[in-house]
Amino acid sequence: MKDTAQLSAGWSLEHDGTRLPAQVPGCVHTDLLAADRIPDPFIGQNEREIAWVGRRAWTYTRDLAAAQTSTGTHERTDLVFDGLDTVAAVRLDGTELGRTRNMHRSYRFDVTGRAGELSVTFDSAYDEAAAVRAAVGERPNAYPEPFQYLRKMACSFGWDWGPTVVTAGMWRPVRLERWSTARLARVRPLVTVDGTRGRVELRVDLERTAAGAGRRLTAQATVAGAAARAETDGDLLTLVLDVPDVRLWWPRGYGEQPLYDVELTLSADGRPLDSWRHRVGFRTVEIDRTADEHGTGCTFVVNGTRMFVRGVNWIPDDVLPSRVTPERYRTRLQQTADAHVDLVRVWGGGLYEDDAFYDTCDELGLMVWQDFPFACAAYPEEQPLRGEVEAEARENVVRLMPHPSLVVWNGNNENLWGFRDWDWEASLAGNSWGEGYYLGLLPRVVAESDPTRPYMAGSPWSGSWDHHPNDPDHGTHHSWEVWNRQDYTEYRAHVPRFVAEFGWQAPPAYATLRRALPGERLAPDSPGMLHHQKAEDGNGKLNRGAARHFALPEDDFDRWHYLTQLVQARAVATGIEHWRANWPRCAGTILWQINDCWPVSSWAAIDGDGRPKPLYHELRRLYADRLLTLQPGADGPELVLVNQGGTPWSCDVTLRLMRADGTLAARVSLGLTAPPREVLRLRVPPEVTPATGSAKEYLVADADGLRALHFEARDHEFAYPQPRFEVAVETIGQGRDTVDIVVTAQTLVRDLLLQADRIAPDARAGSGPTTLLPGESTRIRLHGARGAGANAVRAALFCVEPA
Repeated sequence: MKDTAQLSAGWSLEHDGTRLPAQVPGCVHTDLLAADRIPDPFIGQNEREIAWVGRRAWTYTRDLAAAQTSTGTHERTDLVFDGLDTVAAVRLDGTELGRTRNMHRSYRFDVTGRAGELSVTFDSAYDEAAAVRAAVGERPNAYPEPFQYLRKMACSFGWDWGPTVVTAGMWRPVRLERWSTARLARVRPLVTVDGTRGRVELRVDLERTAAGAGRRLTAQATVAGAAARAETDGDLLTLVLDVPDVRLWWPRGYGEQPLYDVELTLSADGRPLDSWRHRVGFRTVEIDRTADEHGTGCTFVVNGTRMFVRGVNWIPDDVLPSRVTPERYRTRLQQTADAHVDLVRVWGGGLYEDDAFYDTCDELGLMVWQDFPFACAAYPEEQPLRGEVEAEARENVVRLMPHPSLVVWNGNNENLWGFRDWDWEASLAGNSWGEGYYLGLLPRVVAESDPTRPYMAGSPWSGSWDHHPNDPDHGTHHSWEVWNRQDYTEYRAHVPRFVAEFGWQAPPAYATLRRALPGERLAPDSPGMLHHQKAEDGNGKLNRGAARHFALPEDDFDRWHYLTQLVQARAVATGIEHWRANWPRCAGTILWQINDCWPVSSWAAIDGDGRPKPLYHELRRLYADRLLTLQPGADGPELVLVNQGGTPWSCDVTLRLMRADGTLAARVSLGLTAPPREVLRLRVPPEVTPATGSAKEYLVADADGLRALHFEARDHEFAYPQPRFEVAVETIGQGRDTVDIVVTAQTLVRDLLLQADRIAPDARAGSGPTTLLPGESTRIRLHGARGAGANAVRAALFCVEPA
């Protein structure tokens, strides 16, 4: 049987004539940080101090003893790199084994019987990009860095939420594999299901040693009690496993996620040579692109069930991706699932993530939309890039195809849109820009390697050049005009068929800022805050967005911080509530974005230190199966019950017309039922409808513990009373780390928020913004705030105040 030995220890990094200890997997930055040779790029403005790291070559070395590469009872020893970032020369005892130029691929070299110093030298990614640009010509992009000229994580070069930290190193594991006769070079499991009968078709490519050429080999496979056997004296095998009575894998919220172990063994004369094991799930998936009176749809259909997708966009969780462990993946994805998300889009400026990411999504029922790594640029289609693109696509499609969570491949992020709208055509002067990848090469690779999944050419994409690429009435749509130029209420002006990107910025949690900007007097425009704001005119958009609703305070950072975080939550709520209320015309929203790769003001719901923003808590409400909302209508507000559950939602809805002073003007109760996976919409009765433009009354709807509010006037126009409330702290259990904060309102208290990390950096609250009517109480569970008293809690409580 094949023998494997990890090469994680014993590496050194050459730096200024010395050798520093190196960790594999890792990168130059992590090794220099560990040796205290560079400052943390996440702190203050240190990013600028470490820019030189990405502009020079680096060499890693270690000894490879003869005993390690000698085959012993095996015929061959391979040196395997699961990931090299990016342009590298691999040498053993001074002899070059090969060169690499793609972060997204793995590499294998025959080192049988060879020994000596093993070195991996990484050239500067900037130098490689310059050489490719000189060879193929200039191409436009949305950012000033040259990421489109090499196959590397694009956001290494910075983005409008990320720092410029251009990495190099062995970012995935390195190992030796010893084997004889033959090995399993590639296994493609085509998993299908018809009713309750599942099928796993294993298409196997073999690699043989010289001595193994022509030998008769046997492959045996099992799954869920089914077995198959095949023999060959060539290099290809196919085994078919028919599995009766399989249980279907369902997305989160629609059913369970049963997974089945597939085991494949290759042998010769009864002697096992190699094995392959993976979990699979049985489910069907398609995207319904049917044309109708509204345009061209984009509806995900899983196991025959049409879905409104409740999605989030995912960026690399760290700009130094080797630091993202399986445990960190699980933490972030569990947070995502806990917010009732059912789809994660892996964005095209990042990575094909580690297997641990997809394993966790399989278990949690999180569907994965996987972009191929192309984003916001014109990509040359000439060599050497074209061959690299095809090789990486074929490898990663096969690597990821066992995962039932993976439901769609997408060709690129915004490049088709960019070609049409970003003034590329003139500068391209007829040169290639990537269209051949998205409409030719990549769909062919998916069709040949993994025909069980749908492919989309890009996001946004209307389906053909017959429509504008970002036409909201056709296919997928990116909604960025609102954040960039408009008030968030303008989300209600359109009903796109599928909103694949939209979002609103806010600063990270207070404790995250304090850690990232030590000693700085925090202000919206303080040096560190501006450095950790990467979006073009980001603070201007933040301030204008908040000023449309609130009187922004002068020289009060805490108040500004609360209001901008609140506006982020409200903006996203406005969009999602409107679009969910328009199901099935709109069939999904994918929030930009769930996570951050460092501490920064951004669109994320979870900041770079892993702390949830108020938006995260709001997302839990917005993406729950049952959503109660009040929507503006042509004849006054409308009550909407969105039921994405599989059973009817029958409830009593109480509608109250309230005055600003806290008195009740009118009340109506309605008994309503929303059918499964449908939307119930009706006009609010006139007796509880606020007067048009009223600044002194508002509408409240309550049902099954859910609440919706409707204000005719904006916050800075509404006659809010000065908020008054009482605070009590109740200890939970024997310890003092968990307490309940009980807030009782004496007036209207709108969007009450406990910023728990202001009490203690590790403290966390169990809920986000909450509106209380006079006499109502709320109970906020607070974890990790040992000994918190009422004064400390009150200082961390914020709410809307009169202008």
